[in-house]
Amino acid sequence: MHNEANEQRADTLAPAEPAHVPAESAPVPTGPSRGQRIRGIFQRLLRGKGRKAVALLLVVAIVGGVVIWRGQGQTAAAVTEYQEASVERRSVTNSLSASGTLEPADSYTVNTLVSGEILSDTFEKGDQVEEGQLLYTIDSSNASSSLTQSQNSYSQAQTSYQQAVNAKYPEADLSGTVSEVYVNEGDSVSAGTQLLKIVADENIYVDFSFTYADSDDFYIGQTATVFINGFEGSLTGTVTAVSSSSAAVSTGVPLTTVRVRLTNPGLVTSDYTASAVIGSYSSYGQAAVKVGASSVITAEAAGKVSGFSWLVGDTISSGDRICTITGDSVDNSIESARISVSNAATSLESAQENLEDYSITAPISGTVVTKTAKAGDKIEGGSDSTLCVIYDLSYLEMTMSIDELDISSVEVGQEVQITADAVEGQTYTGVVTEVSVAGTTSGGITTYPVTVRIDETDGLLPGMNVDAEIVISSADDVLAIPSAAVNRGDTVLITADSPSAANALDQEAPEGYVYVSVETGVSDNSYIEITSGLQEGDTVAYIQTASSSSSDGAMMMGGMDMAGGMPGGGMPSGGGGMGGGMPGGF
Repeated sequence: MHNEANEQRADTLAPAEPAHVPAESAPVPTGPSRGQRIRGIFQRLLRGKGRKAVALLLVVAIVGGVVIWRGQGQTAAAVTEYQEASVERRSVTNSLSASGTLEPADSYTVNTLVSGEILSDTFEKGDQVEEGQLLYTIDSSNASSSLTQSQNSYSQAQTSYQQAVNAKYPEADLSGTVSEVYVNEGDSVSAGTQLLKIVADENIYVDFSFTYADSDDFYIGQTATVFINGFEGSLTGTVTAVSSSSAAVSTGVPLTTVRVRLTNPGLVTSDYTASAVIGSYSSYGQAAVKVGASSVITAEAAGKVSGFSWLVGDTISSGDRICTITGDSVDNSIESARISVSNAATSLESAQENLEDYSITAPISGTVVTKTAKAGDKIEGGSDSTLCVIYDLSYLEMTMSIDELDISSVEVGQEVQITADAVEGQTYTGVVTEVSVAGTTSGGITTYPVTVRIDETDGLLPGMNVDAEIVISSADDVLAIPSAAVNRGDTVLITADSPSAANALDQEAPEGYVYVSVETGVSDNSYIEITSGLQEGDTVAYIQTASSSSSDGAMMMGGMDMAGGMPGGGMPSGGGGMGGGMPGGF
């Protein structure tokens, strides 16, 4: 009874009669090892959105298959069942797919580091704002006072620096003639030491008094002969003014005052006196000479005089350098003043920037999606002081994670088809804008981020989940067969009655089949284009694999039928096993 039960169990596990059973003596064609074939299927199945789910399914299925295999022992017959398919015309598309979340072209959270009351705001949530547009004005009275103080400090520092420079390089403060020289080249001086005196080379004026003369006896423009006390000869001047009334000297004699202008010969100072003859009248006594401005240049710092070459009588112009005062003291003063200017400038710039912080402007152009502060609010500055959030919605972006095996097929400029569950029936077009070389490895698989830009976004919003597909290559209305039917070396097993069997290779094949050589083109996960070697009417044969039979609900892995047991009891005797070698691209 025990034996009968075993026989009944064996009958239950026996496979159905296959469509084609090759001869047992037919050799197994050369192909990849069992481990290589399994690994190839894993790589293909582990790509895409369902990678984790498929991987889990495969693990469960393999475990189940092993249990079944061990339970069957040696009762299963070594039979291979072939799947047959007709060569037909179809469209084949090789594409990469991934999911992602839409992001705005740019986004910015507006906050402030200053504290105070918001005096005004100029926008509402949902408004479109432009970069640089004023958004908020915050009370800046304290900042304005600080700016004024900084400006004053900067001006004072600049003045001190200029004074230090002038002390090292004293200059003439007016144009004229050097009338006196007080130092020589190489002299050591202290602050306040006189260097030289300059008399302006302008006109000199003398007010002459004439007795027993009436104002009518003189006129403006009249020539006057002037005698300067201490100078030989005379100078010629011109009457520029005549007093309108006569006055009397202490003797009671009436007199008239006449002002004469004449050119300073260059050496006349206010220490001189002069007399004059105008017409038939001679002036009364000696009159004081009034000269143009004069200046005594003094040292403003202690040091040694260098570069001094002025002589009495030299003509000098305002701004001419008198000499250079050398020494550590004057140089240290300049350096200290320069540092003060630099520090004051930094403080001023900081105060200006601080004041600008009280006027909040839009950092980017876009749409205000969040507004958390308004006029009248009092805010505390800091990184958490969010005022509003702006999105640039001129276009949207998403990131695709592309497997390391496929990243070489992606390049900037490729077109991407985008679909979103939130917008049914609509397909959007994007373009690859960046292919990053910074990959991320997880579970032994490396993926690379690919940035996709979508310009036409009607109906799409940031945060939506979308699916994206990059078409790598495609072919329409071409001869195609299941990808699993192409063996290593680009050979295909076809039925002996197929039209292309006339081109059979000299290679041993299972009974009822022959091998032919083919050339392939575009392939996807299911089908591959045949560019030569097959024709319509041909029937190809192949071993079902996970990828080729998933549509039937029974996945096979390494000879294990994951839907219910071992198909035929083991490896094929002449069909190449697992497709005899993976199709192009595996």
